[in-house]
Amino acid sequence: MTTRQAVPPRDRTTVAAIQRRTVRLLFLTQVVGGVGVTIGVAVGALLATDIAGTAVSGVAQSAAVVGAALLAVPVTRLMTGYGRRPGLVLAYLVGAVGGVLTVLAATTRSVPLLFLGMLLFGGGSAANLQARYAAVDLAEPARRGRQLSLVVWATTLGAVAAPNFAAVADRVTVGWGLPALSGPFAFSAAAFVLAAGVLLLFLRPDPLLTARRLADPVTVDPAARPSRGLREAWSVVRERPAARLGIAAVAVGHLVMVAVMVMTPVRLHEAHHDVDVLPVVGLVLSLHIAGMYALAPVVGWLTDRLGRRPVVLGGAGLLLAACAVAGTAGHDTFRLTAGLVLLGLGWSATMVAGSTLLSESVPVPVRPTVQGLSDLIMGLAGASAGAVSGFVMQVAGYPVLTLLAAVAVGPLVALALRPAPPVPYRADSDAPDEGE
Repeated sequence: MTTRQAVPPRDRTTVAAIQRRTVRLLFLTQVVGGVGVTIGVAVGALLATDIAGTAVSGVAQSAAVVGAALLAVPVTRLMTGYGRRPGLVLAYLVGAVGGVLTVLAATTRSVPLLFLGMLLFGGGSAANLQARYAAVDLAEPARRGRQLSLVVWATTLGAVAAPNFAAVADRVTVGWGLPALSGPFAFSAAAFVLAAGVLLLFLRPDPLLTARRLADPVTVDPAARPSRGLREAWSVVRERPAARLGIAAVAVGHLVMVAVMVMTPVRLHEAHHDVDVLPVVGLVLSLHIAGMYALAPVVGWLTDRLGRRPVVLGGAGLLLAACAVAGTAGHDTFRLTAGLVLLGLGWSATMVAGSTLLSESVPVPVRPTVQGLSDLIMGLAGASAGAVSGFVMQVAGYPVLTLLAAVAVGPLVALALRPAPPVPYRADSDAPDEGE
């Protein structure tokens, strides 16, 4: 187990001030970044369908998820050596480049350029996801769930309204001569550049580097030395049941959410004319994203109050309910919306509780690389679901897609119900509570 020397009262006050400033700054950039990511998500499947066809639209949309997953590796390696700030800035700038390339792909009707643009566009998602970990670097153990959930919740302010901005952005940029459905990606690129600039200028001192300086360098845990890569990160996770559950919760929640969410606009398009579909998609996705983020502070409070494991199980139950409601909705827009809201709530519970459990389950020196491994697994799981979803949608239909997504929740429930030896939680330690 790792240990931490008692932090002197003066240093504790300084750390608290740094933490408050860090959370406020992350909150602001999550709002901006959330707008950028969600505008692209709102029209990504439709643009891919227009250029490449329905069968491969899921693959094109999942390219952004793959990009976020793959970028998590170099970003977290950069964070390991130099802190959170350069990693987050790099991820946002890569996302901006992806947005520009996606606009060019729509202009030239180039499928390969569309895939490349969507792949790099995932940088925006990678930055938004990694920001949640920066929120807990200096958080008090008893408040980690709430601090992480505040940064997750911040995305609500930009993301809920963003799908509705997509229609406005599309009308504006069509007047500029850009192809239909491409304009929102130009707005996304501008949002990512703005978020990167704010972090570059103001995320000082770096929360991860500060946490590392406060950590006790004398430890009996060999995993607490500086990380050498994903192989070492996996060995650390393999030895810790709590870390394995944390990664599984995040990955399964994201897999189910992506599988159902990315094909819902296509499902809605089956029942609405072209001229009406964007406003309907915007409304449904706005409510879905509200489910993902709006109640995150409540989820964080429950995570700290009830424990990580019970909230993971609650999230799994919500995911199952979401698949049942959406899968039996037919073309009823109201029921589809209800299913998507439940889907967002289930994602929120698994993301907040799983990320908190993972972060506190590993030592500070190896933490960024383990978090990068988690986001890689999460992204690849979601990308696989997104890639298959278009094929399943075309061959078997939306109800079968939701049924397969529900089946994927089973292993997570089994892992969360697996007995774990209780270990007393110590407020002055980074040691995980395996009982959580």
